[in-house]
Amino acid sequence: MLLDDKVAVIHGGGGSIGGTAARVFAREGARLFLAGKSLPRLEAAASVARAEGAEVSIAVVDAMDQAAVDRHVDEVADAAGRIDIALNAVGFDHVQGLPIAETSLEDYLHPVVGYLQTNFVTAKAVSRHMIARGSGVILTISTPGARLTGRGLIGNAAQSAALEGFSRALAGELGPDGVRVVCVRPHAMSDALATSYTQEMFGRIADAGGIPWDEWLTGLVGMTLLGRLPVLDEVAEYLAFAASDRAASMTGAIANLSAGALVD
Repeated sequence: MLLDDKVAVIHGGGGSIGGTAARVFAREGARLFLAGKSLPRLEAAASVARAEGAEVSIAVVDAMDQAAVDRHVDEVADAAGRIDIALNAVGFDHVQGLPIAETSLEDYLHPVVGYLQTNFVTAKAVSRHMIARGSGVILTISTPGARLTGRGLIGNAAQSAALEGFSRALAGELGPDGVRVVCVRPHAMSDALATSYTQEMFGRIADAGGIPWDEWLTGLVGMTLLGRLPVLDEVAEYLAFAASDRAASMTGAIANLSAGALVD
């Protein structure tokens, strides 16, 4: 198994990506610690992961709060003896689709501050333990907005590009200590639309453009070379590989899982 005997912390563990990653990590042998703000969603994700035979612990933790995350991460390290993998799968609804003239400063900064703060907080917390052991993998999630252009993308573009830059810089800082950092950049996942904030967010974009939802989604699919959007399992499977020893030479990488919406 890819992650046999690995200890993994997933922030946003009750969300669409976090919960799917938990199931795949569990199947691959990891011991899981899921953290998030919704106890019911954490319990649901833990139940699925336990069905794969994994040992799973859950905790309600605000991934924006450094003290709270530090306490939880220290508890995990005390309980498990180490932290091998840390995935931040925290997501935020935010404004897209509006021109700058109609976008408030608050709406512009909301995803920028939110995503950068939570990833800084969780990476800082786990890196202390990984540096002490001389090993570990930190996984971050970006979006195609880092490389796209067009009306209504300024907040998402700034957030995604900054998170990718953060991930590269962190890889350079932690590499000498044996810690890898990999950023995964999936497109919108077709099977996550109904279970996350994305359908509501994209629906607002379609409404702002006066385009029916189904037509807008067809246009999004048409941007991909594969003629489809990625699915959650594909993203989770890649995350498991990137976290495994089979990817031991991979760090500072931005993985393009956009189904060809972007070509590197």
